[in-house]
Amino acid sequence: MAETQPGYHWPHRHLLGLEDLSAQDIRFLLTTALGFDGVSTRSVKKVPALRGRVVVNLFFEDSTRTRASFNLAASRLSADVLEMAGKGSSVSKGETLIDTARNIEAMGVDVIVCRHHHSGAAAHLARSVDCSVINAGDGQHEHPTQGLLDILTIAKRTGRTDSFDFSGLTVAIVGDITHSRVARSNVYGLIKLGAHVILVGPPTLLPGAFTDIGCELSNSLDDVLPRVDVVNMLRIQFERLTSQAFPSVREYSTRFGLNAQRLSRAKPDLLVMHPGPMNRGVEIDSVVADGPNSAILQQVANGLSVRMAALFLVSGAPV
Repeated sequence: MAETQPGYHWPHRHLLGLEDLSAQDIRFLLTTALGFDGVSTRSVKKVPALRGRVVVNLFFEDSTRTRASFNLAASRLSADVLEMAGKGSSVSKGETLIDTARNIEAMGVDVIVCRHHHSGAAAHLARSVDCSVINAGDGQHEHPTQGLLDILTIAKRTGRTDSFDFSGLTVAIVGDITHSRVARSNVYGLIKLGAHVILVGPPTLLPGAFTDIGCELSNSLDDVLPRVDVVNMLRIQFERLTSQAFPSVREYSTRFGLNAQRLSRAKPDLLVMHPGPMNRGVEIDSVVADGPNSAILQQVANGLSVRMAALFLVSGAPV
């Protein structure tokens, strides 16, 4: 794999969030991901990079894309993969997360990929086991591989994969910022690579603390849209809302939904993204989600390469 700078070596045993990574770390992981892009186009879609290693997907929240992507990523690296869900594990009988993880680790596991509804669960797990841990989303904290795949998608579509320098690029993240671990990982990564980030949403879902790390805040998508290069549309996380954050879904869609009329007022080459799952007709209309500006399916494809790179690097495989 190519190195971003001579003499650099990946220093991390875990991948818990982008807040703790340097810009050099992020560029190195993304460069490594580019090296895995070609695997999916081969007649035999496997490389022996993690042959003999064991990866466990330990998911305590429902997931489609992330879980399938990690499963396929590990398989394409020739690792053995064990799938575990919280609903079918001993946690449902009262066993703690740490006891569950230590029992799994005792079977000779090398990497645990953990998705959990509590913020900080992945870090707590990493402090308690000897194997590597990758955070696949923890509460409202971070979702680092989603942030990385979003950044890789932007770099590919804007021609910045040589340097991953996002200087001069303006990215809007729109929607339920308060509850979004995806937004947090995107913010940390994009700002470290030089992008200007604008967070857009209703005042009730837009924490002011994000200005402390360099974000611009706005309550008007119409004001922001004409000057951004990329827009990442987030769904409203109704399952996390404890009170009514806006008058109605219809009003939210009217003010913050990305439709064809709004898109016509944006830059012609605006890059449209969405981490999924989409609520079509709420935060994004089908004509936009399936249109030429959309990179939604490319995000999914890039997620496979990013997760291959993450598994490869934290496992200590030689670069």
